[in-house]
Amino acid sequence: MKRNNIHNLSLSAMFLALTFLLPLLTGQIPQLGERFCPMHLPVFLCGYLCSGPWGLAVGFIAPLLRSVTVGVPAPFFPKAFSIAFELAAYGFISGSLYRLLPKKKSNLYLSLVVSMVLGRLVRGFVQLCCVGLDVTEYTFSAFWTVSVVNALPGIIIQLLLIPVLVTAAEKYKSKDR
Repeated sequence: MKRNNIHNLSLSAMFLALTFLLPLLTGQIPQLGERFCPMHLPVFLCGYLCSGPWGLAVGFIAPLLRSVTVGVPAPFFPKAFSIAFELAAYGFISGSLYRLLPKKKSNLYLSLVVSMVLGRLVRGFVQLCCVGLDVTEYTFSAFWTVSVVNALPGIIIQLLLIPVLVTAAEKYKSKDR
């Protein structure tokens, strides 16, 4: 049990580091970061490979720590704050569903899609709460544009890469035993 916790802590630290490194590929251009969602990949992988609680922790810490240290995502409140809840939901839901559902490729996709939808809804709700539940400040159109339209390239990348990476990691892990 202790070895498993150390293993998960080490992997989670690596995934947290990747939330800092992968956005460098977008050249710190916020518009590219919003489109490719580079912080999402390590958070999802952490949830799948370490478990929901580890994914939640990495997902919540990453945008807040990045915002404070490198200034992106900015502004800290409400943007980084609401993204922290979104990524925490991704990490927790993906990891939890992956452990609850039978290990089939279709369930891997199901858990990914459910996580993506619920995480975006969480971000929208937190963002709405940050503006005082004023739907004229944060409209459905704004939510849809930020959460789906702008993020479509990142959503496609996640749907293509995450199942492949999780499957490969699981095969490697089973060989290691």
